[in-house]
Amino acid sequence: MNGSLHPLRAAVLCALAGLQLHAQSPATPDWPQWRGSSRDDLSKESGLLKKWPENGPNKLWSYTQAGKGYSGFAISKGRLFTMGTRDQNEVLLCVDAEKGTELWAAKLGSILENKWGDGPRGTPTVDGDQVFTLGGDGTLVAFHAGTGKELWRVTMQSLGGKTPGWGYTESVLVDGQLVICTPGGPQGTVAALNRATGKTVWQSKEITFGAHYSSIVPAVIHGEPQYVQRTMESVFGIAPKDGRVLWKQTYPGKTAVIPTPIVSGNQVYVTAGYGVGCLSFTVEKDHSVKMAYDETASTEKVMKNHHGGVILLDGHLYGYSDGLGWICQDFKTGKLVWQERQKLGKGAIAYADGHFYCLDESNGNLALVEATPKGWNEVSRFKLDPQTTIRSPQGRIWTHPVISHGRLYLRDQELVHCYAVK
Repeated sequence: MNGSLHPLRAAVLCALAGLQLHAQSPATPDWPQWRGSSRDDLSKESGLLKKWPENGPNKLWSYTQAGKGYSGFAISKGRLFTMGTRDQNEVLLCVDAEKGTELWAAKLGSILENKWGDGPRGTPTVDGDQVFTLGGDGTLVAFHAGTGKELWRVTMQSLGGKTPGWGYTESVLVDGQLVICTPGGPQGTVAALNRATGKTVWQSKEITFGAHYSSIVPAVIHGEPQYVQRTMESVFGIAPKDGRVLWKQTYPGKTAVIPTPIVSGNQVYVTAGYGVGCLSFTVEKDHSVKMAYDETASTEKVMKNHHGGVILLDGHLYGYSDGLGWICQDFKTGKLVWQERQKLGKGAIAYADGHFYCLDESNGNLALVEATPKGWNEVSRFKLDPQTTIRSPQGRIWTHPVISHGRLYLRDQELVHCYAVK
């Protein structure tokens, strides 16, 4: 028995209470996995600074040994987990979240090599006293969160997977006694592993598409628990018990599909870059799919999000759209509400306490922007400093910001910075 509320259990409880998915998790400032407890990038923090000093919030510490990679942060019980490179291996790193001192490091697998930057991409997932993480080469390892002792390891290749062009980037989902991952391939696109042993419980053999770069989200649609995932070819929901496909919607991507799906009620929303745009539909009680947006009105081209993420807040979607800039989009209709092209370049978005934290991937500028459908209202900004000298020339500052326990965490390759924002 572990101490946290599992994502799907939380989703069931809140669905029964008639709440939106972004309110599914318990009110905890921990950030135990990709996009937080509910995988929606909505922090439960409160009492944060509404405006920063001219040079930005006070920096508490910098950790300089994270190595190469774009891995994000999981924060639980005073520990920060991320991945990097060291001694010709990808490694899982555990750092004291308050002090910035390294607690332990553990080997994952070989270093993913890529012209956009070597090293791991995904975010570790912490649940109770275990942490699970997937390296760029497809090695999934379970560790004891307190000591770094390895518990088991499985490769995506052993599950029939083939490493995507930019490596495995998924942040695995933990739900009860299952670890859910996306190896892709003929044995089944999605796999459920026993969290204690790493043994395969099931694979979704009805879907055999190759893995791309998105992470699974848990959902409850019409009272039915399910996992929602996407590939280059489609978006689909599968049953947690056996991996059976509940519904599927064709959604062709180009080059790479990356952003995490968004589910609210029975409405599903996905977006992708490379000119693809967005798609939204409702899943009916009989598992049929009904389009939510009128494709003839070009609403599908409003949000073309590459990999900086999209946030659903109070019926509106926020994020960076290629060609349009930072935008607000109506979730129900798909219509553009506002856009801002000039004030900040392309990048990642996070939310906490009434504000968005928008990070420019090219220059490291971080803007504090009021979260409102009325328009772009920037109240503060500062520039990440220092920045790495080891990043690939083709790479950018792609690690998403995280806010937890009154602290803001940013990363640029080997450099992890922590700021006081409360």
